[in-house]
Amino acid sequence: MSLSAALSAADPSPTPAETETPRVPSLQDAQESATSAAGWVEENWSTWLAIGLRVLLIVVIAAVLRVLVRRAITKLVDRMSRSGQTLEGGGLGGLLVNAERRRQRSMAIGSVLRSVASFLIMGTAALMVLGTFQINLAPLLASAGVAGVAIGFGARNLVTDFLSGVFMILEDQYGVGDTVDAGVATGEVIEVGLRVTKLRGADGEIWYVRNGEVKRIGNLSQGWATANVDVTVRADEDLDRVKAVLSDVAERTSKEEPWNELLWSPVEVLGLDSVLLDSMVVRVSAKTMPGKSLTVERELRWRIKRAFDANDIRIVGGATATEDAPAADPTAGMAAPSAYASSVSPQSMAASPLPGPNTTK
Repeated sequence: MSLSAALSAADPSPTPAETETPRVPSLQDAQESATSAAGWVEENWSTWLAIGLRVLLIVVIAAVLRVLVRRAITKLVDRMSRSGQTLEGGGLGGLLVNAERRRQRSMAIGSVLRSVASFLIMGTAALMVLGTFQINLAPLLASAGVAGVAIGFGARNLVTDFLSGVFMILEDQYGVGDTVDAGVATGEVIEVGLRVTKLRGADGEIWYVRNGEVKRIGNLSQGWATANVDVTVRADEDLDRVKAVLSDVAERTSKEEPWNELLWSPVEVLGLDSVLLDSMVVRVSAKTMPGKSLTVERELRWRIKRAFDANDIRIVGGATATEDAPAADPTAGMAAPSAYASSVSPQSMAASPLPGPNTTK
């Protein structure tokens, strides 16, 4: 036997067929894999079931709580609206409360409260669900806290405007159609928002007033308005006669259309408001429909002037009126004729210059 044959017999090389044939899993291997998977599932199914039940319980409780809270808020809003309608039936309540406006305000308050309640309930439920999945909420809460502080410092004016708008709606400070004096602007309210209130000025301009910038509000449309007319007459007028004429004007105005609807109380002659040496002021006052005080004042002045003219009562121009003085003599400021005006008068002759010396020989 040769050396090459001996080496070939001692170290046989594998054939290509033996290296390319894949290993087929046996039935025993499949059984082992299934047994391992079933054991893993059996070991963890209780944990999964507990997590699922906990998540389901959180979601159900949150949904039920949200429904109950929203229903309670809706009932509260309905009760506020019904109380407004009951108050409107009274005499004084009809002047102070507008049922439609109260209903709109209640709806706005209810909408804000429902949104806040839904956000708080669902947000808390979402955090509890994340905690159930063993998610660390500390970084999330810390990031939310930092972001909240940054937003609070950066948007503090926005937060102030929003909170002011919420309290404005809650307290019913003004509404659409009211004429208000907001300090920074005066006009009729055409839109009320949680951040900005729109006013239309007397010249038609629109003012956008941030709710946080309003420090005081003067509502000229709530309750009633007061019409005050001051009549200045001479100090020597008969007060009883003046009062009788004013009372007659007040009575006729209160009975005529449309002034009987604008006047919410009889026109009263309050009496003397001030007395000076040469004049006195008599005040006339009445409660009117909101926003109609200027109209009533103009009508009262018109009627009082005509009544005084008919009864020969003179209205003077102010508190510092003066009595009529006699006309000045137009010749009082002229100087007396001078004797020197005539060249032939003795005074002119005596004052004439002397002739100079004769120098001719």
